[in-house]
Amino acid sequence: MTDQEGYTTRLQGLLDRWSAGDEEVIDELIVHSQGQLRRIASRMLAAKPHVGRWNQTDDVLQNSLIRLHRSLKAVKPESKRAFNGLAAIQIRRELIDMARSLYGPEGRGRNHKSDPGEVDPEGNARPLYDQADPATDVYGQLEMVDFHESVGRLADEEREVFELIFYQGMSQAEVANLLKVSERTVKRRWRQARLSLSRSFGEEEK
Repeated sequence: MTDQEGYTTRLQGLLDRWSAGDEEVIDELIVHSQGQLRRIASRMLAAKPHVGRWNQTDDVLQNSLIRLHRSLKAVKPESKRAFNGLAAIQIRRELIDMARSLYGPEGRGRNHKSDPGEVDPEGNARPLYDQADPATDVYGQLEMVDFHESVGRLADEEREVFELIFYQGMSQAEVANLLKVSERTVKRRWRQARLSLSRSFGEEEK
């Protein structure tokens, strides 16, 4: 059994206990999901270094886990798919609030210059997020708040695929297996999500 299969099997067992009314399983769910949420937080901060400058991965993780714990008090996801969706919502909300606190009128990062990133072979500065993620043609052009709020407004099927690929770093094959659809369907929804985000800001996807 692979690590991912072990994670999934364990997660489903915990979710089954939660659905059956085991109120004490919430803490186990939180502990079990820490590694996955840490990877998501690290990935998102690496893709936006001027935000990562002010916030460490564990800061985002801690606040996201608090949000997730609170949500699990009210919602009982019955599958990995539902749990992944709930986790994605919590980290997106945390990043939105984080960006607002940084770049709002009184934000501490508003008047500070961030590291421009690497330098290409011709001597031109390249932001680190230009290389960080397959969706950076969209993400690198948008402010943190606008981007995450726009993701939340995508059509349900597009948003689910986008969140799994972008926030959780899953491959298209893994998403297809999770959602029980073809890879072709995932590719279509992934592209449409990116197009929808681009068009929201008057840009055309390249």
